Amino acid sequence: MRTDLHELLRSLRVWDPEVTTLPSFDPAAAPAAPLPLFTTWFAEAVAAGQPEPHTMSLATSDAAGLPDVRIVMLHGADDDGWSFATHATSHKGGQLAARPHAALAFYWPVLGRQVRVRGPVTAAPARESQGDLHARSTGALAAALTGRQSEVLDSPEELARASRSAWERARREPDAPAPTWTLYRLAPDTVEFFQGEERRRHVRLNYRRVREGWRRELLWP
Repeated sequence: MRTDLHELLRSLRVWDPEVTTLPSFDPAAAPAAPLPLFTTWFAEAVAAGQPEPHTMSLATSDAAGLPDVRIVMLHGADDDGWSFATHATSHKGGQLAARPHAALAFYWPVLGRQVRVRGPVTAAPARESQGDLHARSTGALAAALTGRQSEVLDSPEELARASRSAWERARREPDAPAPTWTLYRLAPDTVEFFQGEERRRHVRLNYRRVREGWRRELLWP
């Protein structure tokens, strides 16, 4: 059966009131800093049943300034910034070494919400990076021990062999080091909260870091 992409696109409806109830958002009642609001929105996304609310888009650029983006997992958010992890030898690790700035985007369609975060990125010390890894699942450790992220793979069989070996070691040595595994923190310069609205009167509240703390401003949708 032939599928027409444009027909499929035209058949889709965003935030149809018949199937989606969007919450209201009063920006005047928002806190003075973005982290408390992010924590509240994240908890509400979890409570609303949003699948994998802790996944986010991570945008970086290479040494030539060309953009790149992929989905990664949020490892935490605190006064030091929003954190994620990857191998320092991966494509994104190399890009962050060359240009240590990035942007994050969360999308929680069940609530019609987005959160965008931009700012400089720093790598955590090795001890902290390894501690973050070892606090996670056996599967996460096995994936990290498999290594060679972003390198060319000769065959699926090669990956299967490396993965089996990594799983065996992860079960045998739950504190096994993965030397290139690195925890990164993005310290935000701006954090934008987007609340969708059925009549397209979307609310966009932007927090911008200034010398005295944070400045809040509304943006046209």
